Amino acid sequence: MKVLLASPNFHQARGNTVTVQRISDGLKKLGIETEIINVKEGRKPSKMPQADIVHGFHAYRFGQFIDKLDTKPESYLVTMTGTDLNVDLFDKMKRSDVIRTLSEAKAIHVFDKEAKQILSSEIYGIQTKITVIPQGTVEFPETAPAFKKEQGTFLFVLPAGIRKVKNIPFAIEQLKHIYKNHKNIRLWLAGPIIEEDEGHMVKELAEKHKEWVRYLGQIPHEFMGEVYKQADAVLNTSHSEGQPAAILEAMQYSLPVLAFNNLGNRNIITHRNSGLIYTNPVEFLDYAEKLVNNNEMRIKIGRAAKFYVECNHSSECEAKTLQKIYESILVKSCTSPSSSIDK
Repeated sequence: MKVLLASPNFHQARGNTVTVQRISDGLKKLGIETEIINVKEGRKPSKMPQADIVHGFHAYRFGQFIDKLDTKPESYLVTMTGTDLNVDLFDKMKRSDVIRTLSEAKAIHVFDKEAKQILSSEIYGIQTKITVIPQGTVEFPETAPAFKKEQGTFLFVLPAGIRKVKNIPFAIEQLKHIYKNHKNIRLWLAGPIIEEDEGHMVKELAEKHKEWVRYLGQIPHEFMGEVYKQADAVLNTSHSEGQPAAILEAMQYSLPVLAFNNLGNRNIITHRNSGLIYTNPVEFLDYAEKLVNNNEMRIKIGRAAKFYVECNHSSECEAKTLQKIYESILVKSCTSPSSSIDK
């Protein structure tokens, strides 16, 4: 079996890129051949490579991609990755495209039960096509750290591509209040600039607060393990998330995560147990200060976070469940006289 994985902006170190590469690696361990193609906005795609199954990521962007093809694949499945579910589905300019792409898909993959409930209530007749598969995690290789934190400092890390939805300026503007009383705190920002205007703003803020804020730029994913090892806490300030791989990675390293109350974050983190969820600036400051001052709490949350990931986010299970979906699609395609996989 050969599976074609269509990933938006695979050339950048983004959450979708990490997810697709992990799934590809997991499928290969099962003996499944994979090929990843890069879906870029504004580019007319060439003919797709031959494959038995086409697996698209991000319903809106994948839908836009296949609409431009001369021959559209008849059998494909879609993974909902975040903004397609939480933003595009409710955008009057994009909603019909998302619904059409999902309605024509042979299967739909979401990361949690709440996402399935949202889709089922918003789009009639697709519930039986939806499968919940939590994201898996990866083991990072041992590498030499490219960046070293200062001795005696408390390090917050915010791993995210720089775009407006990630709300990165919020973290800087809020943590500066804590810095007034805790000169030992530091903030590292790690991720590619995806939106130029937002990137310019974040760089200006980092320069303005260079005593304690550092923009590391785009870090190859395999080097992120060394960043997590040095961190004391990880932040996620994004307005919208599917199921952020960076949070799972941080939790795997027994790190407490302070995250905004959005769908993806709250389906990973149990508040005050495996992490902290905030809904407004006051709560953010309160929890951030507690992380700085309460070592016992950090350790307790970090241990619970690692236990949760080990019990619920297996890459092997993720790959095996996808394999079953692929095989089911192929069986149905073979028994249907009117359908065939695009070659």
